[in-house]
Amino acid sequence: MTFPVVGMVGGGQLARMTHEAGIPLGIRFRLLSDTPQDSAAQVVQDVRVGDYRDLATLRDFARRCDVITFDHEHVPVEHLRALEADGIPVRPGPDALVHAQDKGVMRARLTALGIPCPRHRIVSDPADVRAFAEDEPGATGFPVVLKTVRGGYDGKGVWVVDSEAEAAEPFRAGVPVLAEEKVPFTRELAANVVRSPHGQAVAYPVVESVQVGGVCDTVIAPAPGLDPESASQAQHLALTIAHELGVVGHLAVELFETADGSVLVNELAMRPHNSGHWTQDGAVTSQFANHLRAVLDLPLGDPRPRAPWTVMANVLGGDFPDMYQGYLHCLARDPALRVHMYGKDVKPGRKVGHVTTYGTDLAQVRERARHAADYLRGTITE
Repeated sequence: MTFPVVGMVGGGQLARMTHEAGIPLGIRFRLLSDTPQDSAAQVVQDVRVGDYRDLATLRDFARRCDVITFDHEHVPVEHLRALEADGIPVRPGPDALVHAQDKGVMRARLTALGIPCPRHRIVSDPADVRAFAEDEPGATGFPVVLKTVRGGYDGKGVWVVDSEAEAAEPFRAGVPVLAEEKVPFTRELAANVVRSPHGQAVAYPVVESVQVGGVCDTVIAPAPGLDPESASQAQHLALTIAHELGVVGHLAVELFETADGSVLVNELAMRPHNSGHWTQDGAVTSQFANHLRAVLDLPLGDPRPRAPWTVMANVLGGDFPDMYQGYLHCLARDPALRVHMYGKDVKPGRKVGHVTTYGTDLAQVRERARHAADYLRGTITE
């Protein structure tokens, strides 16, 4: 039997963990990586080092693949259309992926579909930002959130401005700028779903995502205190988006929950996502395994949780570069702890791994995850 070859564009930790999920299935991987030192390039056997923005490189890489997928959303859509014209399946395809690449396109399409979003508009200069904040129907005043429509992640490319005078910086990037009202949300949620080419779809429990400095710090599955009806509505919202946009693979829908319990869509990601890392140890089928099944059009796996509560905490780089020394303490203190490191050099604030814990007592499960992440970083020493 000949097993398919999945071509993964991007060599980060998402590619590394997706490769891991494919090993039990015998799925073969080819990787297009920026450097040989990238997280996935350290563990995948068949690695091509090259620039995904170069169409000739991308075409040459794709020729030996049965399907192309991604660990980021930055490949130019015109290149993906060229691959499709060459007969290479691209999942998710360019018509879907553009909504994760361009926040302006995403906002316009979701609004047309009646999906609840923050009030928004593309703005042309700081004076236009002031008009958006103060002069238009529905204006809520400053502060206003400004986003470059392309290229931002983990808080980059995002500004919260309190006046017209503070609004100049985003326009220096030379790309369109999206203005959004600053939503007075009570917490952030995420709804993760997976959809296959023939339309089968599964939904994971809605999670709470705790952000620190614009970076995901902790994910709690399921979201504490979220009533079943609201959770179901959020899952249905994500499934609707996946269907209407034609997503194939994993889709993460990041949500703002407001004081009245309603939700607004914040961002979309069409790939495995940080808010779904808990599924590696906490779900019957992980987001990575289901993403692979989807892009290969295999039947999708069970998304149900294995335990009442699962908590994932990101391990960020700090002033303690030798994290391996911390294993002795963390693994002895908590034999059920699961540690996932990405093979990255430790730099302050950089995501270098994550830990997951699970159990029946949320406070205890959360404390275990937080302790391990902080100890590995060197924030605590006992």
